[in-house]
Amino acid sequence: QVQLVESGGGLVQAGGSLRVSCATSGLSFRRYAMGWFRQAPGNKREFVASINWSGDSTDYADSVKGRFTISRDNAKNTVYLQMNNLKPEDTAVYSCGASLTLAQSIVYRQTDHYDYWGQGTQVTVSS
Repeated sequence: QVQLVESGGGLVQAGGSLRVSCATSGLSFRRYAMGWFRQAPGNKREFVASINWSGDSTDYADSVKGRFTISRDNAKNTVYLQMNNLKPEDTAVYSCGASLTLAQSIVYRQTDHYDYWGQGTQVTVSS
């Protein structure tokens, strides 16, 4: 069975850092592009970052560019999101997705291109 399990969320003060992880199993991890999305109560689900199958191409939402870094460890079947200089508006449930689609990075900004999803991890940033 395919599983994506996020971890590493928690409570942090504004300006602090967190690294969330998405551990996968049951799929050929190297074949998939990976993405991070987030959703806060009352807000629409929004794209955060993506990384292609080889890890040599990344894409970021403007709101997190320069603060967040997505990476992957294909030996561990895991994708990471390093979040620095966190702001209260970053508070959300962060979910990872896996996409078998081979395409330009822009397609990974849309949820309908993802085949599998994790259940998310809560990140709360206090002011």
